[in-house]
Amino acid sequence: MISTQAVQCATAPAVLPIRNGLAPSYCWLPPGQWPDLLSFLIQRFPAISATVWRERMARGEVVDAAGNALHTTSPYRAGLQIFYYRELPQETPIPFREQILFQDQHLLVVDKPHFLPVTPGGRFVQETLLVRLRQQQDLPDVSPIHRLDRETAGVVIFSLQRASRGAYQALFRERAVQKVYEAMAPFRADLALPLNYRSRIEATNDPAKPFFCMQEVAGEPNAETHIDILQRHGDLAHYELRPLTGKTHQLRVHMAALGVPILNDAFYPLALPCKGDDVSQPLQLLARSIAFTDPLSGAPRHFCSLRQLCAGLPDLA
Repeated sequence: MISTQAVQCATAPAVLPIRNGLAPSYCWLPPGQWPDLLSFLIQRFPAISATVWRERMARGEVVDAAGNALHTTSPYRAGLQIFYYRELPQETPIPFREQILFQDQHLLVVDKPHFLPVTPGGRFVQETLLVRLRQQQDLPDVSPIHRLDRETAGVVIFSLQRASRGAYQALFRERAVQKVYEAMAPFRADLALPLNYRSRIEATNDPAKPFFCMQEVAGEPNAETHIDILQRHGDLAHYELRPLTGKTHQLRVHMAALGVPILNDAFYPLALPCKGDDVSQPLQLLARSIAFTDPLSGAPRHFCSLRQLCAGLPDLA
């Protein structure tokens, strides 16, 4: 078994060109004994057949860091960096469209729909926001400054220039960004709002749950959310959520812990079976707005989603 930590894969620099909006991926080969590179690739990526790897290599689409083509008989060399394109034989189209809210020479701000991943991963490659933008807007250097879950809709900010990217990334790293979310969830008359909810969130160690799920544990709080109610709708309520920290799934974990899990949440409080391509019940969580002081101009920036939460289908516009 090859450790997933030992093989590091990510979006690659431009050894191979961007193709159909998709940048190549890369791997650092871990220590180990394989008779050749093909044997390693077959074991590391069991979902990809030997025939597919042979075809990719025959097309010159598996290369080293110098751009030299690698072949089926290339020897396995630990520490070698290899580059390749991710491909999926079939990918279900996501019928919801993104909307551009703002663009200048440095930033692109997009209103993301539910169900659309921000970046390629798993069973989504072409049907991702990043690849769509590269293809449709002809923006080869576009890169997300932060992420939203596939299930979450709302404001996502992209960088358009490598030279200024670090300055905007630092805003998120240093928590100099004000984020406001909205959610639909059950109403609790005994829940005194507004409140600041704090807890310690860590990755779950429950083998029955997906590896990416999080859980609350005892210890010093590392996650804090300001929660208020905007409006009641019978047994449901429209909440405003302001994350003061940025832990994975923080808002979903905190709302579930308070007994008001976000409507249509498939992970919290219980991990439900995978919904596959079912898009009939979007998670009722929206990244409503992002505000910050621009690190280059010093001007205030405020971007707001045009989408609305509802208990039914998401907006198809």
